[in-house]
Amino acid sequence: MNLARIWAIAANGFREVIRDRIFYFIGFFALILGFAIRLLPNISLGTHEKIFLDLGLGAMALLGAIVAIFVGTGLINKEIDKKTVLVLIPKPLSRSEFIIGKHLGLCAVLAVMLTVMTLIFFTLLTGFQTSYSIGLVFISQLYLLLELALLTAVAIAFGVFTSSILATLLSLGVYLMGHVSVDLLKLGQISKNATIESLTSTLYLILPDLERLNLRNDVTYGMLPSINELISNAAYGIIYTALLLAIAIGIFSRRQF
Repeated sequence: MNLARIWAIAANGFREVIRDRIFYFIGFFALILGFAIRLLPNISLGTHEKIFLDLGLGAMALLGAIVAIFVGTGLINKEIDKKTVLVLIPKPLSRSEFIIGKHLGLCAVLAVMLTVMTLIFFTLLTGFQTSYSIGLVFISQLYLLLELALLTAVAIAFGVFTSSILATLLSLGVYLMGHVSVDLLKLGQISKNATIESLTSTLYLILPDLERLNLRNDVTYGMLPSINELISNAAYGIIYTALLLAIAIGIFSRRQF
């Protein structure tokens, strides 16, 4: 595996996504917060600071997930449809380098997007004298980036063997189920039905537990999990992402063009 070739694919993918005017999402984010910071003090009865903090973090998570899923599922299919993959694959570039490079390129776009949105968020919070902890928000954003990297890997894994539309629907399903997988597990335990409990346990083991990377509520109420839990959750996100990329590489390696 050659790091220079991976870097070249990642840089090219970064420029390609940027050309798709993906940063319009940043303008939309700023518009949402602009309306919210004017409207919330009039309707929230003194809780507008917590609501605004939660709204800003939630909006960044949602917009990031949309980009990760909708762009990620088309990264490979776009190359196949344009026939550019026929030019790239016969070269010394391996298929694993191609997949990893595409993943890193989109992750870089998401990192830049989150950085700019976070700076806008900090500016509005400071300008309207809203109390918050820079450190807690920063840690929350790092874990959000891990979640988006995992979602990108999910999107690529589905995108290498099916159409962009179906891959998008499947990725959205994983995203939604990943945030309620713990609730599904508890539901199965409460049901007292062996079949349902077995099904929910299996789903919990297969689906990513995205709530482990969701620190928005912790930031809103000014607290974080323990250091050991933070390290464990970060390792979980990284290992799950690596596993998904390995699956995507395995499937893509067996495709014939």
